[in-house]
Order: sequence, then C-alpha cells, then structure tokens
Amino acid sequence: MPFHRYVALGDSFTEGVGDNDATLPNGVRGWADRIAEVLAGDDFTYANLAIRGKQLLPILAEQIDPALEMKPDLVSIYAGANDVLRPRIDIDRLVAAYDLALGRLADAGAHLLLFTAYDPGGSPVFGALRGRFAIYNELVRQVADKHGATLVDFWRLRDYRDDRLWDVDRMHMSSLGHQRMAIAVLDALGVEHALTMPELPRVTALTAKQRRAAHLEWAKAHAAPWVKRRLTGVSSGDNLSPRWPTLTPVER
Repeated sequence: MPFHRYVALGDSFTEGVGDNDATLPNGVRGWADRIAEVLAGDDFTYANLAIRGKQLLPILAEQIDPALEMKPDLVSIYAGANDVLRPRIDIDRLVAAYDLALGRLADAGAHLLLFTAYDPGGSPVFGALRGRFAIYNELVRQVADKHGATLVDFWRLRDYRDDRLWDVDRMHMSSLGHQRMAIAVLDALGVEHALTMPELPRVTALTAKQRRAAHLEWAKAHAAPWVKRRLTGVSSGDNLSPRWPTLTPVER
C-alpha cells in the first residue's frame, strides 16, 4: 500500500463519535479506523490522536508535535468546525495558524489529507452559520492547494442531506455516515478498496405532531447540553485520552 505510518488528528469527526462500538477505546470506531483497516499491511501502523470537542488551536498545540515525533507519511486532520460554531471567531487568524502547522507536517514528509466542513444550509439550527462555514471552507481549500494536500470536500457530498447518515444528536455522523466518509477518503487518495454502502434502513414518515415531539426531545437530550457546555467552558472530551496514542499495527 502507498502509506505505512498514518496519524489521524482532530476532533469528534476523526475520533469517530456517532459510530458506536463498546469494544474499542472511547466506545467508538469511525471512518479513520475503517480506512486504516484497508491500508493495513505487514509494515503499516496507525495512531489516532483526535478528541471530541477540541477547537482548532488546542488541536494544533496538543497534537502536531506528537504526530511529528511519529514521522508519519500520511496525516489526516479535521479542525475548525467547533470554532465556527462559537459566537465570535476570527477565521483568518485561525486558518493562518492552521496553515503554519500544516506546513510543518508537509515539510516533515507527510502527505496531508484535509476536509472542508459540511454545508449546514438545510439545518434549522445551524443554517444561520452557513456563510461562516463557506468562508472557512474556501480558506481550507486554499491551504490544501498550497501544501499539495488531498482534499475531501465534505461541503459537496450531497448524500449527507439524508438524515440516516447522521447520529441521533444531529451533529455527528452515524455509522453509515462514517462508512460513507471512509469511502470518500479512500477514493480521494486513489486507494483501491472494497468498501460499499449497505442498504439504508427504511424511513417512516412522521406526522406534524410526531415531528414536533421529536424536535422537542432532541432539544432536551442534545441541543441543551451542547449549549450548556459552551456557556460553562466544558468540553465533551475533557476527561478523554486519544484512542490510539501511538503507532499500532492494524488487522484487516
């Protein structure tokens, strides 16, 4: 295979939140584990330093140096979406710091795998931030071009309009969503694979009353705790460690 030392960096997107597996560290699997299994070979190792809830600058401060010490030839990183969701943000300053960190990884010989953020235009909750996400994404495309990175343009993956690719919290990909992302990543890298999408479960149409009840339940169970964490400065990943902190062989 083309890569031998793969290190995944970032937040919940890369940690694997939404793809639940109680047998694995932090109780999740995720798209990065899935592509590591495809890339696995006799001399292939994989580390995943991503932790849910992390913002861009802490990701750079806490994950770049440990990644460089592993001398990876492939580094994936997704960072910035948690920042864009904050009340105030200086996108240019954040992406400038991102650019510098990516330069360090590229100069060390790592091939970079980057992502744009999902288009929230259809979301009644996050849709108002669509302009912010569009600006962030365009700047990410620029730094991807600058560093010769492979880019997975999440913004343009329109099949994620399907709710079945999202977890019940409506913020993280479901297991099906992580499988779809693994396919997108491998295709972007030009790696042959046999991953496919299973048949999606049937959707039962809800009445207006049922939709209102579902929205209320979601707000209580997921939206309210999310808002509370941001108001109190608490992160969902505060007590978690990286799932795979060192390069480890992977079984197919």
